[in-house]
Amino acid sequence: MEENLKRLNKFIGETGFCSRREADKIIEEGRVTINGIVPELGTKVSPNDEVRIDGKLIREKNEKPVYLAFNKPVGIECTTNLEVRNNIVDYLNYPKRIFPIGRLDKASEGLIFMTNDGDIVNKILRARNNHEKEYTVTVNKLITDRFIEKMGNGVPILDTITKKCKVDKVSSTTFKIILTQGLNRQIRRMTEYLGYEVTALKRIRIINISLDIPVGRYRDLTEAEIIEMNQLIEPSIKTEEGSLPKIEPVVKRRTEFIKRDDPRFKKRGDY
Repeated sequence: MEENLKRLNKFIGETGFCSRREADKIIEEGRVTINGIVPELGTKVSPNDEVRIDGKLIREKNEKPVYLAFNKPVGIECTTNLEVRNNIVDYLNYPKRIFPIGRLDKASEGLIFMTNDGDIVNKILRARNNHEKEYTVTVNKLITDRFIEKMGNGVPILDTITKKCKVDKVSSTTFKIILTQGLNRQIRRMTEYLGYEVTALKRIRIINISLDIPVGRYRDLTEAEIIEMNQLIEPSIKTEEGSLPKIEPVVKRRTEFIKRDDPRFKKRGDY
């Protein structure tokens, strides 16, 4: 393992970000983190470590980011906290440091992306970008036309009303739903409000990627899939500021007080 370690300044220099001497300077300034921790000069890094400068992830030249499609089983927690039992990172045991994009409830199964590319995360997660996520849902009693209509038109949960969405009946107790929102436990809360209980929930599509692998398995996204996804999310805004509503500047009007003896002062009735 020791032969795979590099001094941090050498690693930064080899990425082309700056020279080793300049790397020492920015390390001293505290602008560099390794796996979220500010390191000391002389620290060594492994290929699995996440190195950031001013919050931006840097990689060795020619190193491609990881993009995985994973069919998460029921019972796996979508967290990078290794102290949590059945966490997704330990389950995958991938040779590089990766993390999930978004969440899928422990009681749910299906498609979730895993990556080491932090730049793509915000673009995919922003609800305002209208990225589609498709699910199949089984409930505990017969589905009525009224239920489908109400689910599709919006349900009051979490102090808001869900966006209109496409809902189709698949069988007497199963339906498909396509969401562009990401509210906490949204589908379960929506069905509960209408008097139903979810007995099985599976995510089968995110944007242009459909679930096509067995439960518990993963695969690399293809170049074609990555290119298409980037085209679909290109209009998205990465920065936090971009999600804030635009506020027009307030123009303050100057109030001028006129003294009674000023010639401009006129009593009412003087025209």
